[in-house]
Amino acid sequence: MPSLLLTPQERDVALDAFQTTRTGREKPSQFWKIDLESLVPNASAGGAAGEVAIESASPRAIACDLATAARDHAALFARAFRQAIEPQHKFAHLALANARLGAFIYVPADCAIDEPIVVRYRAADGESIFPYTVVLAERGARATIIERLELGAGTFACGVAEVVTEEGSDVTYASAQFAPQDARVLFTRVARPGRDARVAWASAELGAALSVSDLTITILQPGVDAKIATLFFPTGSQHVDVVSNVDHRTGDATSETLVKSAAAGRGQGRYLGNIRIAAHAQHSDASLRDDALLLSKTAHIDSVPALEIAANDVKAYHGATVGALDDESIFYMTTRGIEREAAERMIALGFFEPAIDRFPTEALREELRAALQAKVTS
Repeated sequence: MPSLLLTPQERDVALDAFQTTRTGREKPSQFWKIDLESLVPNASAGGAAGEVAIESASPRAIACDLATAARDHAALFARAFRQAIEPQHKFAHLALANARLGAFIYVPADCAIDEPIVVRYRAADGESIFPYTVVLAERGARATIIERLELGAGTFACGVAEVVTEEGSDVTYASAQFAPQDARVLFTRVARPGRDARVAWASAELGAALSVSDLTITILQPGVDAKIATLFFPTGSQHVDVVSNVDHRTGDATSETLVKSAAAGRGQGRYLGNIRIAAHAQHSDASLRDDALLLSKTAHIDSVPALEIAANDVKAYHGATVGALDDESIFYMTTRGIEREAAERMIALGFFEPAIDRFPTEALREELRAALQAKVTS
């Protein structure tokens, strides 16, 4: 079934872009067993699969499905739809070509929404879905969006989230996926904040056999405060691949990226973090911190932080660590009467707290802690 949002010709262009665009990821190796270049949806791809439910308590905001947005709010929708996607996002082209399922969230100027807007995407066993979320926040608006995936066994989910904000706005977008162990989940999340705006991604990839995530913030206006926080924890035979990009195309802006990951069993993880500062983006202030924890001899995580700096009057920092549990910390806790297994569990869970703190609502943070504890004790 064709996309709700594209003409047949535009859909053909998007599908061609998906076929011809490279992921930029490494090929299968001793540890990584999946070829992302040849990845295709389940046989049901392109159908009207899945459903979306949107929970919003604000009477001032618009929170509706894509069909309603395209029909009743076309002018507003056009201000954000396809405004942040970059050509190199391979799987975003696939999601765009099949975009029928999705949500549009519009927050008008100077509107502060205290309760999170929750977007739930659901799919039955074996379905392929292509969720597409579009957020437009006008001048001075403030909102938090929580995206939830409720997937059946063997599902394929390939989605996009676009956040476009105007001057002085403040948007937090959080996603936490706990998909079944045989699901495949691929998401592209992109933001384009306005002048003096704050935008934050918070992403947790804890489910699915394969999880591929791209998080991008493109800074085109001064005064932006951009934040990315992500955590992932492959266990069993899970594969997780996360790429974050913060692109400082103008100066006088700040960005902070925090990544916490662990792997156990035969779990495999890869993280590539990019900070780019253009030649004219003077007075940029950017940092990236990536810490990975290996909890078994057969687990593996590749960590690749990268800086591309063309300006000479900036602050930029990146750091990465990959290692096992600290023996001294374990010894210290055992001398205080804590059994070694409990000490290891406490240290591993505490390791994730700096990233968990970036997620909105205590209920979501507790859900993340419970999921992580289940992984540590499994």
